[in-house]
Amino acid sequence: MNFKIKNINIRQPKLSWLLLLCLGVLNSCYSFTGSSLTDEKTVQINEFPNNAALVNPTLSQQFSTDIQNRFLQRTTLKGTKENPDILIEGEITDYSITPTTISSTTVPTNSGGTIQESQNKLTVTVKVHYENKLHPDSSFDRTYSDEAVFNSNLSQSEIESSQVKIATDRIINKIFNDIVANW
Repeated sequence: MNFKIKNINIRQPKLSWLLLLCLGVLNSCYSFTGSSLTDEKTVQINEFPNNAALVNPTLSQQFSTDIQNRFLQRTTLKGTKENPDILIEGEITDYSITPTTISSTTVPTNSGGTIQESQNKLTVTVKVHYENKLHPDSSFDRTYSDEAVFNSNLSQSEIESSQVKIATDRIINKIFNDIVANW
C-alpha cells in the first residue's frame, strides 16, 4: 500500500486570529471565579451563640472563628463592625450525640470470638441569617445541619476535637457556597 499525502496549505495568520477571537468570546462569557459577590466590599459576622440543649462549651467560639476565617481568607471582603454590605449571624440550635448502629465492625478477641463495636452520630444544626444590603433579593434565613459518625469508644474530648470539626466544616462549606457561589 502506498499513501500519498497532499500538501495542505492552511493560512496561519487567519487561523490564529480566528482562534484568538473564539477564546476571547468564550472568556468573556464565563467567569472562572464563580463568585456571586460583585459589589460587596465589607462583611460583619456576628458570634453564633450555642442555644442547643446539650452544650459544648467551645463550640460557639470555634464555629464563629472558623466561619469568619473562611470568608475573610477566601474572599476579598473586609471585616467591619459598622454598616457592612453583608451581615451573617445566627445560632447553633442542635448539638446531639445519638447511637446509630449496634454492630458496625467486628473485632477479633484473644479467645477467638468477636466483639461488635457500636457507632454514634454527632449532629450539629445551625440557623443562619444572611443579609445582603446591596442585593436584598439574595438575603435568606436557612437552617444547616450535618453529622459525623464515629465509634462509640471515643472519649468526649476526642469527639469534640475531631468529630465536631468535621461536622462544622461541612456546615461552613454549605453556608459559604450558598452565599459566595450562589449556585
